[in-house]
Amino acid sequence: MQVPRIAVLDRDLCQPKRCSLECIRYCPGVRTGDETIVIEGRGGKPMISEDLCSGCGICTHKCPFRAISIINLPQELEGRCIHRYGVNGFALYELPIPRAGKVTGLVGQNGIGKTTALDLLAGRFKPNLGLREPVGPKDINEFFKGSELQAHFAKIELIKTSYKPQVVDQVPKVVKGKVGELLARVDERGIKDKLAAALNLNEILGREVKLLSGGEIQRLAIAATAARDADIYYFDEPSSHLDVYQRLNAARVIRGLAGEGKAVLVVEHDLAMLDYMCDYVHAMYGTPRAYGVVSSPRGVRVGINVFLDGYLREENVRFRRESIRFEVRPPSKAHATGRTILNYPVLKKRFKDFELEVAPGGIYAGEVVGVVGPNATGKTTFVKMLAGELKPTRGRIEFGLTVAHKPQYLRAEFDGTVEEWMHKVIGKFDSAFEPEILQPLEVKPLLDRRLEELSGGELQRVAIAACLGQPASLYLLDEPSAYLDVEQRLSAARAIRRLIEHREAAAFVVDHDVLSIDFISDRLLVFTGEPSVAGSARGPLEMRDGMNLFLREVGVTFRRDPQTGRPRANKPGSALDREQRGREEFFYLDR
Repeated sequence: MQVPRIAVLDRDLCQPKRCSLECIRYCPGVRTGDETIVIEGRGGKPMISEDLCSGCGICTHKCPFRAISIINLPQELEGRCIHRYGVNGFALYELPIPRAGKVTGLVGQNGIGKTTALDLLAGRFKPNLGLREPVGPKDINEFFKGSELQAHFAKIELIKTSYKPQVVDQVPKVVKGKVGELLARVDERGIKDKLAAALNLNEILGREVKLLSGGEIQRLAIAATAARDADIYYFDEPSSHLDVYQRLNAARVIRGLAGEGKAVLVVEHDLAMLDYMCDYVHAMYGTPRAYGVVSSPRGVRVGINVFLDGYLREENVRFRRESIRFEVRPPSKAHATGRTILNYPVLKKRFKDFELEVAPGGIYAGEVVGVVGPNATGKTTFVKMLAGELKPTRGRIEFGLTVAHKPQYLRAEFDGTVEEWMHKVIGKFDSAFEPEILQPLEVKPLLDRRLEELSGGELQRVAIAACLGQPASLYLLDEPSAYLDVEQRLSAARAIRRLIEHREAAAFVVDHDVLSIDFISDRLLVFTGEPSVAGSARGPLEMRDGMNLFLREVGVTFRRDPQTGRPRANKPGSALDREQRGREEFFYLDR
């Protein structure tokens, strides 16, 4: 029986003018006279025949730009391709299932087809079933015959949908006017006032959309999507740019739609929020930018645990070598036994409309301090003061140490490749740089790419690697999980921890992902206050004390999953939620 096989060419990576066409020169099929790989037109790119390909994989290893993937698929996927982006293009297998009155989540790596799945279900384009020739309604109906999706595609033109796209940064370029005016235009359900209150938009209703921050645009997009009258609601990465408070508010709005009997599909990388808002989860696996498979639906707890485990028992598929587990570490002893890296006094910083006050504190060798709190309460200001980029209004920081800083907002302002830019920032790479930083962060395949061509997630990983590659005593990383998928977030957290322990350095890490903060932190610095008006910082505190303070402010309780050790948000009003609130234990270390 022939193994189902796909050959995928990443056209963004493929650069035939800069190579010797090694894929063709070394292909055994070509050497024996077959047209296994040919060039499309004059000066074009390689085209690989999947029928003639033997699956030897020589071309994948010889390609200097790592642009080719030859993948042997599970036998069960043969004939189950939902959509393919042309010859040797990305292929998506299976689809998630919308359910009325339920929130269904999609979790998986970046570039594995989550957005494509939503676009197909929403009718943004039609599935081609992996075929080159066009397919009609009869073909689609026959393909999905006997499944829940048969009825969905049979009446797809009659289904009313509301869709929040993944990238909201472009909203100000296409939407003009004030926030309140936009909400009034899209409010088909008469709930704009309720949504504005739930998502804290009242203070910006009179502001022009073009003047909004990333988090404000995100909340506006969620409100506009929920305000429409639809049968199915799609939310692609609703937590991006939001702090924990805002994420929980958004999750409540999304769950509220399901409570009204609507079907909701959500793509999300924040596992705590996915757990909090969803009823079912489809784990997705595959090879990023090559192919993706939507697994069967599972209950939210089981679905997330299966994803972390990396093994689909029913499908008999292992898609990750190692399971992801969260360690319940004892309280850090670095402050008692470690060498002091930095002590700082009371710090104050005044701007025209904002004031920050930071209590005195310190950080020690081998320690990672997580920095948590609402947006616009001074976390980035604190980091910039430690980096020497802002001078405190009161208090003085002794800069007798080397500092490496990854800022919150990244700019690809460099005319050259990733490798050239990293050499400019770091200098010569040491022997440990590749195995300890480049490989875990998956930056090595990006070295030949131009910096300005990278996506948000690729640029984030490069920036983290450049920060960690610098020899320093103190590392400052501001929102390193932004634009990263679950696996990339935990890989970055693991790389940061290993480097800090190995170099006996220290790090402050600002983040809004509770799982990432729990995974990486020894202690917590907690910011509170009124956003954009005044902020204050307490700590660093022991993890239990810091998390209790932080989650009490957020208004949510967490427990630990017994199988994976990951923090899980309790459903509001549940027995465990009531029990933990009664005991003033908002964050369980032992459960």
